[in-house]
Amino acid sequence: MDITTRTVGHDVAVVTVAGKLNIVSSASLREVVASAVAAGRLRIVVDLNAVDFIDSSGLGAMISGLKTARNAGGDLKITGAGDQVKLVLQLTNMERVLVSADSVDLAYADA
Repeated sequence: MDITTRTVGHDVAVVTVAGKLNIVSSASLREVVASAVAAGRLRIVVDLNAVDFIDSSGLGAMISGLKTARNAGGDLKITGAGDQVKLVLQLTNMERVLVSADSVDLAYADA
């Protein structure tokens, strides 16, 4: 798995994840989101366009990131979920918790 981060504006961090988001890689996602929030990037967008697989650990990492952001007064949204990721979100009812945006650019366009 590969994770990159870029800043948009003064407080939005775009975290791009590629590959499998599973038990092996979920800790890295948690760390990247926590670091972004600690640096003052309170609005997080997790770009999942290049994620081809997610398991419960990956889902847990995104929920953990959401909690971290919200505890700091921010938020976390996702974008680019593929079919497998969408299926996992639907089966776990997490699509109601993890708000999906149509694109990275639109995730916080209203803020």
